[in-house]
Amino acid sequence: MAKLFETVNFGSLQLVNRIVIAPMCQYSATDDGEITYWHEQQWANYALSGAGLCIVEATAVQAEGRISYADLGLWNDQQRDQIKALLAKVHTLSPMPFGIQLAHAGRKASTEKPWLGKGQIAKDQPHGWQTVAPSESTFSVHDAAPHALTIAEIKQVQQDFAAAAKRAVEAGFELIEVHAAHGYLLHQFLSPIANQRTDEYGGSLENRMRMTLEVLQAIKLAVPEGYPVGVRLSATDWLESIEHWDVESTVGLSKALEQLGAAYVHVSSGGLHEHQSITIGAGYQVPFAEQVKKHVSIPVIAVGLITEPEHAEQILENQQADAIGLARAMLYDPRWPWHAAAALGAEVKIAPQYLRCQPHGLKQLFNSF
Repeated sequence: MAKLFETVNFGSLQLVNRIVIAPMCQYSATDDGEITYWHEQQWANYALSGAGLCIVEATAVQAEGRISYADLGLWNDQQRDQIKALLAKVHTLSPMPFGIQLAHAGRKASTEKPWLGKGQIAKDQPHGWQTVAPSESTFSVHDAAPHALTIAEIKQVQQDFAAAAKRAVEAGFELIEVHAAHGYLLHQFLSPIANQRTDEYGGSLENRMRMTLEVLQAIKLAVPEGYPVGVRLSATDWLESIEHWDVESTVGLSKALEQLGAAYVHVSSGGLHEHQSITIGAGYQVPFAEQVKKHVSIPVIAVGLITEPEHAEQILENQQADAIGLARAMLYDPRWPWHAAAALGAEVKIAPQYLRCQPHGLKQLFNSF
């Protein structure tokens, strides 16, 4: 059997295969952070894809933690109840588990939808607000300075992550991913580029890791025992000329996360600084996942320009990762898992309504839920 279609466990949650739909911001929520019809069709599409797990887009734990005014939120019960109703609909289509990525954008918040323009919206403009961060340094020279969080405000952010996690469980999500990557708030605390604090949340590696570790601890206390909580990390800032967050630091953090009960680590990279220099190619982030996997026993998800089934299979066979995260590839080809199973001689579970579309010559491709 192809390893891509073997089961894998993220803590107590078993996936039927190792294909994970990675979180992708849709910038399609209401101004109040609530789901729209776009999310209904999008999540239904994910559910019918044949993947083992879908983790829905970065969802803010505070209103000011959204990347844009059109991001999803889970900071109140109305948002929870609407998501709960949608998940109930989605689960009539497929038993595929859904997880949610909880996030706070920090200094990279208050932006326009990407197809309408780039950059930050000023706090005195419609759809703009005051951003926050570990320190007053900005992501871009064109951005307004963020407010440096006080200790009390840091504790409030942690409490809001925990409250959102509790709502996520109540809504019916079967897994939570903590977003500590791509230059958003938790990554800002991790990187010495964005974090110039001199208190217990800044300076040494141990201090800079504290915020992410305490967020994980707060979430673990808020959800049922054994409930799977993973973490997404950027393995490097891609800035070699100055002190930055790097893969060695990522390995150290991953080991600490495992000790605190993280169910998995999802390894990405970049997003912390506008002048990052990334060498992009097929599987360009896989070596980072491989480095982390050498030092932890929990599953590691690899992601980043993995578009071909044979490449995904090779990564697993070479023990560079335990699961494959797909993002843009799934938007481009929502039936990627079907085509991967066909290419690798495997079987994929699909909705019975689709059984009759099995291609001629591939009579062992489909099985129903």
